[in-house]
Amino acid sequence: MLADNLSKVERNIEEACRSVGRPREEVTLVAVSKTKPVEVLREAYDAGVRVFGENKVQEILDKYDQLPKDIQWHMIGHLQRNKVKYIVDKVAMIHSVDSLRLAQTIEQEAGKKNIRMPILLEVNVAEEESKFGLKVQEVVPLLEEISQYPHLEVCGLMTIAPFVANSEENREIFHELKKLSVDIAGKNINNTTMSVLSMGMTGDYEVAVQEGATMVRVGTGIFGERDYSRQD
Repeated sequence: MLADNLSKVERNIEEACRSVGRPREEVTLVAVSKTKPVEVLREAYDAGVRVFGENKVQEILDKYDQLPKDIQWHMIGHLQRNKVKYIVDKVAMIHSVDSLRLAQTIEQEAGKKNIRMPILLEVNVAEEESKFGLKVQEVVPLLEEISQYPHLEVCGLMTIAPFVANSEENREIFHELKKLSVDIAGKNINNTTMSVLSMGMTGDYEVAVQEGATMVRVGTGIFGERDYSRQD
């Protein structure tokens, strides 16, 4: 079933790309594996998945040593500063940087390991009270503040759009994030590329692709409903 789900998601991404004249290669599928056991991730790996997204540091640590080393782990959940040190050399990208203090901590911990950490700034485009993330107008000031950090590489932006019944309702959210990324790219800020737009989840990833997403984070669409009783 998982392989079938994955094939369906791949076809949907391909079709969304085709509908707006984009090559499929421009979009990376991040399989959101939070709360899923290692056996299920192995099944996804065997079906061709190499990029997994996790919400919790502890889950990354638990799974990291049990699964093949060619997996790219992406931290997509809210990251507490006191846990940065545990994953800074294990994840390929942190999607959820939403404050100067968190950026400073990642800079410090990456410096200790002598690595450059690819990050995305999380933007709460819809300004939902229940979600983390910067307001649109806060993004450039933060970027200018952290652009001199030698161990950070700001690769782009991420958003979690509202949960809606009709994915079309989120089109404007994705359009606004894309516009912001284009505006920022035009400023030529140090250590900043805007090559990544992480937006779109199971309910709306096709619309996100049409609006310029380069990463979509799909969990339920691949793995089925989550068992939250597995969480801490």
